[in-house]
Amino acid sequence: MPRPAAKTRSRPAQAVEEVDTTFLETLIGYNARRAALAVIEVFLDRMSVYDLRPVDFSVLSLVTHNPGITSRQLCGALGILPPNLVGMINNLEKRALVQRQPHPRDGRAMGLHLTAAGQKLMRDAERTATELEAQAAGRLSAAEVKTLIRLLKKIYL
Repeated sequence: MPRPAAKTRSRPAQAVEEVDTTFLETLIGYNARRAALAVIEVFLDRMSVYDLRPVDFSVLSLVTHNPGITSRQLCGALGILPPNLVGMINNLEKRALVQRQPHPRDGRAMGLHLTAAGQKLMRDAERTATELEAQAAGRLSAAEVKTLIRLLKKIYL
């Protein structure tokens, strides 16, 4: 004969007055993501005047500081898959921000260079990025910023 189901006492519903994030705050990923979201939100807003997403900015910044960089080098430096970079470079080329030129040592490769319009845009965009980074790190000393960047690099390099 089957046993009757055990009666369980239902607990009264609890209301959360203050959210406990103690555990999450011990996680590197959680803290890195929260910090990144705070910076990226401002970045997206400020870079919208240049019509640049974070990845576009990163690509153009590398081309700015490494004239003649190849697509393969960009992919390696940014962790981007080649098929994803092709469309991005094509769009930047259509916007007349970059141009491809034959690589001086590798006849199969093309080097990327900024156009005059690209140089002007990046002067302004990098100035904007520098300003927003200073604001984002406003509660940190210069030494703390340097330490934070060094520690973050230890995780992803």
